[in-house]
Amino acid sequence: MRPSLLPFIQQRGLKISRAEGQYVWDQEGRRYLDFYMGYGAAFLGHRHPKIVEALKEQLSKFMTVTPAFETDVREKCLDLLGEILPVHLDMVYFLNSGSEANELALKIARKITGRKKILAFINSFHGRTLATLGVTWNPKYREGFDPFPYEATFTPYNNVEAVEKALNEEYAAVIVEPVQGEGGIIPSTPEFLKALERKCRECGALLIVDEVQTGFGRTGYIWAHQKAGIRPDIMVAGKAVGGGFPVSFVAVSGEVGENLKEGDHGSTYGGNPLALAAVSAAVEVLISENIPAQAMEKGSALSEALKTVLEENGKIFRGLRSEGLMIGMDMRSTPGPFIRLLQSKGLLAFKAGLTVLRFLPPYLITERDIVDAAEILRNAASEYEVRA
Repeated sequence: MRPSLLPFIQQRGLKISRAEGQYVWDQEGRRYLDFYMGYGAAFLGHRHPKIVEALKEQLSKFMTVTPAFETDVREKCLDLLGEILPVHLDMVYFLNSGSEANELALKIARKITGRKKILAFINSFHGRTLATLGVTWNPKYREGFDPFPYEATFTPYNNVEAVEKALNEEYAAVIVEPVQGEGGIIPSTPEFLKALERKCRECGALLIVDEVQTGFGRTGYIWAHQKAGIRPDIMVAGKAVGGGFPVSFVAVSGEVGENLKEGDHGSTYGGNPLALAAVSAAVEVLISENIPAQAMEKGSALSEALKTVLEENGKIFRGLRSEGLMIGMDMRSTPGPFIRLLQSKGLLAFKAGLTVLRFLPPYLITERDIVDAAEILRNAASEYEVRA
């Protein structure tokens, strides 16, 4: 008997047959402008030719080698990462997903400090494994899965006073997204991140920055936390770093890394040769095509186009938040029906928080794509208003 999928993900009613760049096609050959991009993982575009070429080349050699063995593909990957990582984060470990990487970050904080409490934030999202659920705020994800391995305290995001009051010597770490993605596309303020760094230093907690969705150029900086000029103890990266291929990594300072030992963590597929080849190619693309600058410029242009639609449709939308090519339009109702309407008109988007329409387009969108996206949104708003 043919098995069915567990009902964890609501199906979109669309069967994808092909993808290229910023577009996907259905079985009937209809093209869609993709601002969903696999939760943002394909920030470099679907099937970027340099990523595909690197994977093919590595496949012709070998695809399974554990980190116990040295390889040229690993050496190249580490050399290239050295060109884009914050200089103080000089030790890394490769994994397969953002959740896995956040889990390792939490393990490291607990191991080094000997403490079990974590400070996280209202509307945070760090994954759905048992440990990362413990620092993910949304009750709908957490319900029925406690107790969690960590005792988490959630304080308001961008609220320095709340952090000053809550954080003390009992905490192993603070974990924070520079821009809350799942929580509604909420950028942090530089003052907030700087206050986190200062307070962590005062009480001996580690500062973990979750760059799974924000990192690798999407916000106009290679790493979004660099806008605030802070130096996290641990940085978590994923999604875009492999050009859409499943890979993540944790980067730590030497001070942190020297306190870890053999056997503290491991992964069968973490750092596999295909993933390392994809990361190397992705970094080369990031550098050669100056992706952060493109994200800043195109994000600004797209945001301006969407603001015009918002101003024309105040009964549907109440605000827009953006950081580079990470954009959210806050609606006056749940966005589900509107997302389905957009899909029917050829634009793929998804939800953030309770009321936010989320766009995570790739860096290679064109002026034509921006015009088309705004026009689809405008047409959908007109039809949606009529339906309402």
